This record gives sequence, C-alpha cells and structure tokens, in this order.
Amino acid sequence: MYSKPTLLLDEKKCRANIRKMVDKTRKNAVEFRPHFKTHQSIEIGEWFREEGVSKITVSSVDMALYFAQGRWSDITIAFPVNILEIEAINELASSITLNILLESIETVKFLELNLLNTVNAFVKINIGNNRAGLEPDNFDEISGLLNEIVSSTHIAFKGFLGHAGNSYACRSKEELLKVHSTSISHMLKLKDYFKNDYPNLILSIGDTPTCAVAEDFSMIDEMRPGVFVFFDAIMLNIGCCSQNEIATTIACPIVAIHKNKNEIITYGGRVHLASDSLIDRDGKQIFGLVVENKGQGWGRILEDVYVKKISQEHGVISAPIEFIESVNIGDVLKIIPAHICTTSNMFDSYVTTEGIKISRLRL
Repeated sequence: MYSKPTLLLDEKKCRANIRKMVDKTRKNAVEFRPHFKTHQSIEIGEWFREEGVSKITVSSVDMALYFAQGRWSDITIAFPVNILEIEAINELASSITLNILLESIETVKFLELNLLNTVNAFVKINIGNNRAGLEPDNFDEISGLLNEIVSSTHIAFKGFLGHAGNSYACRSKEELLKVHSTSISHMLKLKDYFKNDYPNLILSIGDTPTCAVAEDFSMIDEMRPGVFVFFDAIMLNIGCCSQNEIATTIACPIVAIHKNKNEIITYGGRVHLASDSLIDRDGKQIFGLVVENKGQGWGRILEDVYVKKISQEHGVISAPIEFIESVNIGDVLKIIPAHICTTSNMFDSYVTTEGIKISRLRL
C-alpha cells in the first residue's frame, strides 16, 4: 500500500486532542492561541476553527504568510524578529493582526524606521528554555526595552511571552508540575512589577508537556501549545500523553532483514524521520517506536522494537528474533517518530487512516 515513507494521520485522534485542549482553556478562561508549527496545514487548521479557535501561533514569517492565506487574521510569530524579512512583515501587518517577539532595542529602532503598519509586540522572556529571551528578573533591561517600544509609533506592547522548554527534560507528572509552577511564578512576578505602568499586559505561555498535564492556568492569559495536536515518542517518554493519543506514524517499507544482528532495515531514514531522538528509561537512544500494523491504522507499541539508528535513507530497527521472523521484505512498519514537529516537516502531505491526502506547508 505504501511504496515509500508516508506520513500517516489518524483524524479522530487528532480532533480529540484538539477538543481536549480547547476544553481545558475554556475551563480556565484562558485565550487559546495554538502553535501551528507542528501540523502546518490549512486543512488541519480548519479543525481548530471548528472548535472555536480564532487566533494562532507560528514560528516563521513564511508560516504566517501561509496561514494568512488560509483566512487566519490574528497571528503571533513566536520567534525573534528577523529584520531582513521586513518586506514580508509589512505585507502581513497590512492585512492581519500581527504579533511579533522582541528582546532587543536595536530591533525596535529598526522597526520604527521601517514598519509601514502597526504591529503588536510581546517581550520574549526566558522562563527555562535558555534559548532566546530576556531573563525574567532583569527588570532594568526589560524596562529599557519597554520604554523603547512604547515610544514607537508603529509598535503596541501586548505583554510577556515565554516557553518552558525545560519541561522536555521531565520524566514525571511531578516534575512537569514543578516546571509549570516555576515558569508561572516568573511570569507573575513580571506582571506584578509592571502592572501599574502596563495594566493591560497579558502573559502567554506555551509548551505542550506542562499544558497537557497541568490543570490550573487561571493565573495566565494565553496558552500556545502545539505538539499536543499529534503527540510523539518524546511526549510519551516525558509522560504527558498516552499511546492512544498519538495521532501520527510514518509508514516505512522493509528493504532488508538481518536475523544475525536482530535488525530490520527500512526505507525510512533521516530525510523522513528527521534526526531527533530520545533516551528511554533504560538508557537506549531511540529515533522512533514501532507499533502494530493494523490495516489503515495502527495499534499498540511493540515491546523492544524501535529505530536504533538512521542515516539518510536507511532506518535500522532493533527487534527480538520472534518479531523479525514474523515480517518479510516488502512489508510495511509503522513508526511513531521521536519529534513530530521536525518529522512532519520532511513531508508535503499527510495520508489519513481513511486514505485521504491532506496537504501541508513544507519549509
């Protein structure tokens, strides 16, 4: 059925994941601005719209342009502004409500000279990912940036935005709730410090692990998780989803079997699965988990059957001899990828378990 690596999607599971997160945000009276970088599909975006979602997050200007064509009119680009894309930023700002991320006075000054339309701006705060953003306790630096923003004629300050990426290192609900509490605490201290000068500022957070596990979000204003739409092997390893919530797999044909090594070779390597991996609780590096092949869909995760190594086109599957003897060259294995955001970006479409092709943006 699948002659080459194919990105499979279970629509029912995906829609259930969307509905569950929508219900959580409504229960907490929090604005839901889901991150669309995971699915990057106008058609899947419509499943969110059917649940009442009207505002979204993306991770690039190109992605914002793509979803603007899909009638999304309020978009946050959750990535520091790249001033070299000013023409596209101006194009977006002329037609939608555009929210950008700032952490540099230099960028603000450039935008003031080059923006043609008003944009909203979040100040990016480092609440655990140690990637981009200002430190949450550096009030002087944040104040200086805010002063520059509010003096601008084309930039409206919206609030503080953070991503607790350190949640990806957690391995239990208790650890996730601790990260959630700490990140919320950082954001609340900022709001308390600046609320007199900026009474309408909002707090926006957005990692899937804590958003999936925590229940109380009443202290913040906006949630931006993204991976939850599909989940993946990393999310399962963290403990923030169940097997039954994972909505995508990669169908990979078997091209060779090495019984003496307890290995199966698949057509499905780095250019299909991407290069992300996880370390499981036994210390094994895993690039993907093999599941039962059940017709158009899939079943449970198979014990001790996993992608142990990848090269450009090759996937090397480690498996017990009993499993190896149950498959043949030409059979198809279905694999839960380690990190679905990067894996899905290797494809230009999904095929649903009903056999329907759904297009997606491929950057």
